[in-house]
Amino acid sequence: MPATTGSGFTCGVQLQRTAGGDGRSPAPLPLTGTTELPESLGYRLKTKLLGPPLVTEQLGEQRLGKVAALGVLSPDCISSTAYGPEEMLRILVPAVGVAAFSLLLPVTLAVIVVLFFVTLSYREVVMAYQKTGGSYMVARENFGPRVAQVAAAALIIDYSVTVAVQVAAGTSAVASAIPALGRYSVELSVLVVLLMAYGNLRGLREASRVFAIPTYLFIVTMGAMVVVGIVRAALGRLAVHSIHAHGAVTEVGHRPDVGLLMGASVFVLLKSFANGGSSLTGLEAISNGVSAFRPPSGPNARRTLVVMSATLGSLVVGVSVLARLTHAVPYISGYPTVVSQEARYVFGHGAVGSVLYVLVIVANVAILYTGGNTSFNGFPFLASFVAQDSFLPRWLTKRGHRLAFSNGILVLTVIGIALLVASGSNVDSLVAVYAIGVFTGFTMAGAGMVRYHRRTRQPGWQHRQVINGFAAVLTAAVVVIFAITKFTQGAWIVVVLFPILVFWFIRINHRYRREEAVLAAGVGRASEAPPLRRHVVILLVDRLDLATVSAVRYARSLVPEALRVVHYRIDPLQSRQLEQAWRGRGLSRLPLEILDCPDRRIGRSVLGLVDAYLDGETLVSVLLPRRDFSGVASRFLHDRTADRIAVLLSEVRDVRAIIVPFELTERGARRRLARAAARTAAADQAGLAAVGGEPVGTGGDGGPSHPAPPTLPGCTPIADLHYRQRARVAGQVKSVEIQPRDGIQVLSARLEDGSGGLTLVFGRRPEGIEPSARIVAEGMVGEFEGALAMRNPEFEFLARPTDEPGS
Repeated sequence: MPATTGSGFTCGVQLQRTAGGDGRSPAPLPLTGTTELPESLGYRLKTKLLGPPLVTEQLGEQRLGKVAALGVLSPDCISSTAYGPEEMLRILVPAVGVAAFSLLLPVTLAVIVVLFFVTLSYREVVMAYQKTGGSYMVARENFGPRVAQVAAAALIIDYSVTVAVQVAAGTSAVASAIPALGRYSVELSVLVVLLMAYGNLRGLREASRVFAIPTYLFIVTMGAMVVVGIVRAALGRLAVHSIHAHGAVTEVGHRPDVGLLMGASVFVLLKSFANGGSSLTGLEAISNGVSAFRPPSGPNARRTLVVMSATLGSLVVGVSVLARLTHAVPYISGYPTVVSQEARYVFGHGAVGSVLYVLVIVANVAILYTGGNTSFNGFPFLASFVAQDSFLPRWLTKRGHRLAFSNGILVLTVIGIALLVASGSNVDSLVAVYAIGVFTGFTMAGAGMVRYHRRTRQPGWQHRQVINGFAAVLTAAVVVIFAITKFTQGAWIVVVLFPILVFWFIRINHRYRREEAVLAAGVGRASEAPPLRRHVVILLVDRLDLATVSAVRYARSLVPEALRVVHYRIDPLQSRQLEQAWRGRGLSRLPLEILDCPDRRIGRSVLGLVDAYLDGETLVSVLLPRRDFSGVASRFLHDRTADRIAVLLSEVRDVRAIIVPFELTERGARRRLARAAARTAAADQAGLAAVGGEPVGTGGDGGPSHPAPPTLPGCTPIADLHYRQRARVAGQVKSVEIQPRDGIQVLSARLEDGSGGLTLVFGRRPEGIEPSARIVAEGMVGEFEGALAMRNPEFEFLARPTDEPGS
């Protein structure tokens, strides 16, 4: 038979209970965490790069005070000071020259007005919704999951572009201080994104207080620069510089300097205002992190939001004022930045001034890169929420090696790098696709809160409704302004991408709903249906080797009423060799059927073979040995016929296709298992597995660390329990099972303490008895299904099962 085993059929390494030394009863498997199981090369490499895996119990949530929260949650928002005013000048200067600096402050004040109303709107959001999710959560709760996908698309675009914008701006700050690095802007930015991804894959948490350092350093240094600059200007010691410098934006489309507003159309002003809207990015960070605040979370988040907005507004106005006083002008290359020029003009070139200048640049670089890193926390969490609602692939909900949403991190890394490469790490090129997503999120949050107020009608809901409604209308107008004024400069990408993303999300949801409907249809009837009366096993073989022998052993263990070993004759010589080997290896007691397959369509032949048994009372299991080869190159040397046959059979009722894998590296795996078993036996003899002993460590391959329960007075090690003994034990629940008995749902929980295991049996399901819960139980030791057990014991929790933060 053939090709059925292309990549071959196989039976992998199986761990089975073996007879004890006295031959009377099975020896128990080693306790979880004490045996070093063989690990793949890929897993060992991942452990070396990322560190040992974290167990779910270590998933925690760090609560922050207002001071720490401001530093941790606001880098993305406050750091926009570094490029917001510069983006406004980038539109105005080429249009009206020096007059741009007179227009800069009015445009800045217009942006501050929008900031004011958005802040008022989000003050209501953080009080009403105190879990992670931001505008997506608000839209979902008030408009339903489908409409919420507009917010989801906006936030996904926002987070994706935030990485690129923040990193590109940080790299421009680096190049401002070290111009020689400017030619390597793209490479440096990509390297930074890769380092961010690596750190987050290792479990770097945004809530770490270390992220507050760049924020406060930036606030202090920028505040000092603004104050010193204004004082020097008041004393007449701050010079005005020429805007006509080599590489400045005045070289592009510059008109002769004219009076205020002459040459500056309303369209130009709106474009400048739209660019300045990038200063408001990151304002939603507080609403996304309300659950990280210490109680009372809502009021603390609201106060922090106000302080963050006030700080942002003050710094943006300060940078604009200094630009007005010094005529710092944007450059085509993106460096030196406006902030870099202002710092040099304010502090001068002396020794002290140079030190202060470096501090400003360091603070800018630190907060911009930190602001980019916030997306590596926000994007994976948002993607997991949307995926939980079945609007994104569900593999985005899975936590990885270090409890981070690894798949979301990798997706964001790819998108961020693609944007940086496509834009040449240029902030101005990225801003065009930036603020539409940001302000759409603001609009959805404001509109959702209007619906919330009308639905809940809490005290004062009328004026709160007006605040949120006006903010929604205002930010929607900004979205329209941005889409029109920046359409030809890249905004068209977002305008086109938005409906595509929303449509794609809804299609994914339709697909999941259809699949769930199919899987759920008739579950009750199917679960109550009587088992089929007969079981027939058909084993397909192509040649005789270890993979086939393992499959034969497995087939016999199923104890079917009929077992057929079938080989399809494709190559006459190969069939004769198989027949001879079958007799010569002592397998003649198990008949080998050789069937003709003239058209070599094995899949259709197998369908015809099983059709004879489909009488409604027979279950047919078709075993397909498959040889699994290590190494990517080996996959190109073997086909996957077994998988294709399994797909065909999966569509036939009462037929089960079972692939029996055989790993060709089994010998090495057995050697490692033997070494691990020897180490386990030595550890048991030394008594290291007892309660109160040393924690169960990671294996040599960096397996997860499961800490042993603490020693508790009055507790008996489970290994020392005896039948009909009243005892008190402490341990961790490893598994739970619900079994129907006499019409009652009986819950049995496996409790382990490092020395042995005990079954706890409850006539009802107690709250909190879940895998990973640590409990102390007391009761009479009896028997349940042939094992020691306690029925309905008294218990108390040492630690409840871990809940994921923000869920």
